[in-house]
Amino acid sequence: MNGWHSMNVWHLTWAVALAMAAPLHAQWLDYPTGGVPRLPNGQPNLSAPAPRTADGKPDLSGIWIIESAADPAASAVQRTVQFWDIDAGVKGGLPFQPWAAELRKARQAENSKTSPGIHCLPIGILQMHTVPFPWRIVQVPGYIAIIHEREGHRQIFTDGRPVLTDPQPSWLGYSTGKWDGDTLVVQTNGFRDGLWADNNGTPLTGAAKITERFRRPNFGKLEIQVTVDDPKAYTKPWTVQVNEAILVDTDLLEYICTENEQDSSHIVGQ
Repeated sequence: MNGWHSMNVWHLTWAVALAMAAPLHAQWLDYPTGGVPRLPNGQPNLSAPAPRTADGKPDLSGIWIIESAADPAASAVQRTVQFWDIDAGVKGGLPFQPWAAELRKARQAENSKTSPGIHCLPIGILQMHTVPFPWRIVQVPGYIAIIHEREGHRQIFTDGRPVLTDPQPSWLGYSTGKWDGDTLVVQTNGFRDGLWADNNGTPLTGAAKITERFRRPNFGKLEIQVTVDDPKAYTKPWTVQVNEAILVDTDLLEYICTENEQDSSHIVGQ
């Protein structure tokens, strides 16, 4: 069931607040981004070929935001669909274990008031892709840094190191990547228990392993296919796709969640 369709006023307030962040996030507003293919009118040529690094691999570098939030004609609901429901559009929904389905229902029933993000805690790598805040990829040989306006940083090592076998549990896990043709395949494990895959409370446990397949089909688009294998919470692995759009001639803002935070005291459940 898509919880967005039963969205209450509190959900709408969050959707509007997040969506409004999308077009206004620049310290150097309109400062031209270097290396951008341009049309004769000066606008970025989003359908131009994706750039490549010296070794011939696609260069994923740039500032990105979930594609729905980059559309100025999109409504607040449209901009935040996957942020609220990671399984939006998944036929039949997710293959929940019974306890996980009940937990999600309970979290929705109390208006997601215990969401980590509401309390300025990390939201995890799935919501990093879907929350309508911009994020930057910096790609260098052997290493990719993700700098997220809301979440801070995430590391992906592409230097051939193995996946950790018994890591200290963490909010973002431990990520290693390798190239499969023009697709970057990233494996992440080592999560702490109690994570949320979306703001409706879809659960993730410490047993989760997440595989992301990053593909840049052209200059303006980044496709991320995400497979979650979490046998404690689901009866089988499940896959969703998140599409991101490039942002040019702009920058990330400093974002401190707890600065002047006045929301959590007003959040009530049912």
